[in-house]
Amino acid sequence: MQLLAQQLVNGIALGSVYALFAVGFALILAKMGILNVAHGTFATWGALASYWLVFDHGLNFWLALALGVGFAGLLGVLADQLAFEPLRRRNAGTFAPIIASIGIWIILLTLAEAFSGPVAVSYPTGSVPTEPIRALGLIVLPAQVITVLALVVVVTLVHLLLTRTRFGAAVRAVSVDPRSATIVGVNARRTLIAVAFLAAAIAGLAGVLGALSDNNVSFSIGEALLLKGFAAVVVGGYGDIRGAAVCGVAIGVLEVMSSQYISSGFRDAITFGILLLVLVARPQGLFGERQLVRA
Repeated sequence: MQLLAQQLVNGIALGSVYALFAVGFALILAKMGILNVAHGTFATWGALASYWLVFDHGLNFWLALALGVGFAGLLGVLADQLAFEPLRRRNAGTFAPIIASIGIWIILLTLAEAFSGPVAVSYPTGSVPTEPIRALGLIVLPAQVITVLALVVVVTLVHLLLTRTRFGAAVRAVSVDPRSATIVGVNARRTLIAVAFLAAAIAGLAGVLGALSDNNVSFSIGEALLLKGFAAVVVGGYGDIRGAAVCGVAIGVLEVMSSQYISSGFRDAITFGILLLVLVARPQGLFGERQLVRA
């Protein structure tokens, strides 16, 4: 029972990283209508920027985290304005933005590998909290506590932002019909820039906390998050950030439990097999609403 509880804690912490990334991915997919496969590189660059600021410039970790998150957000805005905004103006359809995002993904990933090198590194000793917390026979790392708390805060704030503010109303209007939103006084371009920044910044936060949890910073951080984040968005329910967050945590728990009690070699196969069964039973996702199409 003790082992089960410990692994449950580990799974929730791992899943919180996936969930954070999935929240940013859900914003881009649902509110901007873009399947942005470059989203993982925003997480990578958030982690690399924070590590560079700590290791090369001696900044406090928390300040480096904030700057890394901001840098990831700016990358998201840059990608949106250089690649996606021109396509939106030309009504380029669904597939052109996907191809554009693949190009951004390859460019940013290549630059990340050139910047960081092929060898993974870790934050300098003493720069980040590492002393384990022992309670009720469980060992909890500070990074795990920070990640879970960050998930709760981010999901709560983003949900309130989207549902209780004028900005959230503007985002919903633009996601449905940008031209109609502009007619009623919404600045569609500014709204989309804000969404791009917020989504990429959240991805950057997931990248930093993922690197902190694994004590491993490399150019491949975002690649590991991309598939899990996409699965969380689809299975959780298209357009619902709470569903994406819950499903992200569930994926982490499934991974850890599969590794512990079955086999680490079948971890991903078991996890995605269960997710496939969920989708077959409920195609709209766990928190999505069934859409009726009239003939």
